[in-house]
Amino acid sequence: MDLLAQAGPFFILAVIIELIIDKLRGSGYYRANDAINSISTGILYITSGYFTKFISLVAWGFALQNLALIDMPLSWFVASAKGIALWIAAALAWDFCYYWFHRMSHEVSILWASHAVHHQSEDYNLSTAQRQSSTGFLLGWIFYVPLYVVGFPLEVVLTVGAINLIYQFWVHTQLIGRMGMLDRILVTPSNHRVHHAQNERYIDKNYGGILILWDRLFGTFEDERNDDPVIFGVRKPLANWDPIWANFQVYDYLIFDAVRTKRWRDKIGIWFRRTGWRPGDMQASHPKAHSDLARFQKFDPEIGTGMRRYVMFQFVVAILITLGITQVLFERGIRVALLPCLMLWGLLYTLGLLNGGRANAVTLEVLRLVVFNWLVSLASQYNGIGVSKEGWLLAALYTAGSLSWLAYIKNNVKTMIYES
Repeated sequence: MDLLAQAGPFFILAVIIELIIDKLRGSGYYRANDAINSISTGILYITSGYFTKFISLVAWGFALQNLALIDMPLSWFVASAKGIALWIAAALAWDFCYYWFHRMSHEVSILWASHAVHHQSEDYNLSTAQRQSSTGFLLGWIFYVPLYVVGFPLEVVLTVGAINLIYQFWVHTQLIGRMGMLDRILVTPSNHRVHHAQNERYIDKNYGGILILWDRLFGTFEDERNDDPVIFGVRKPLANWDPIWANFQVYDYLIFDAVRTKRWRDKIGIWFRRTGWRPGDMQASHPKAHSDLARFQKFDPEIGTGMRRYVMFQFVVAILITLGITQVLFERGIRVALLPCLMLWGLLYTLGLLNGGRANAVTLEVLRLVVFNWLVSLASQYNGIGVSKEGWLLAALYTAGSLSWLAYIKNNVKTMIYES
């Protein structure tokens, strides 16, 4: 049973409800461009995960088969006092491992390069919860190996891990204030808002997944204060809406310094030193400006009403393609899902460029639409996917309609400039 897949529709419904409440209250917690970027990174995480999750499963399976200290059959995890106690133990163990994984992801540069994706949003709402890294598969699995060394079954660990992640969804909101005693025990919206802050007081605090008790125990807890309102985001802003670049931004910084620094010790060490550390020669030759939160402004380029509507339409298309890929994956397997995923990733990329008003965005979007039609043709011969006549017609109408819409927007913008 895939709990995350089953929770997906409820996540979407919750985002819609929160968005409606936000609009009715006029609180301004949602911006379309930021929310689209957050959900796009989530879509990229899910679909790229189809091809990368085997790494953690192979590693965990090896640990369970060769290193387990206790043989725990699934029959132990039944609806009995012993079974419930074991489930609780597994959930607590996962949460403990998650705390250290999360903490190290903020304190070690190579781990932060992956985790930073989740913190790039300068808004804070339920769509922010969708921001997940597509490169976490590289090292994240290491922190959960101890669970398999103890001997917890793979099915149990995957289940409590999914429950932990599902729990973390609801704490990404500003609509819920302080929660009294619960704030002292659990990770609540107030506690997690602190974690997403740029403020000096709040940085590197509140790492817990479900329990905030770990932070209180290990000295990383900080309370949300009314006299220091949270400013969301990261000190080095993403400053674009490209979900693919979002996954590589920090890696790019590290590579830049690693290639140019003189000492080999620093070329290697930069990846494993404390987040923010730089070799002395790089700090001297390429100093980074300190962020001034007093002058902080959210990244929010204006792209015009027509383009915003076009982007929103294409975003809905991206969601529908994502749902279709899920169906293809379960019915026909991973190889058949590759081509639709490539088409989807191209759409997410150009969506980000269009949302950011990039100079070459429209040209690349036109190219994507042309390539899309070619890929539909290719799909009819690829692993027996097949495209019905209705599918061909729908693809042709989508491409022609999108190209016509872009032409109208471009012409309308030229007219407005001429008349002004």
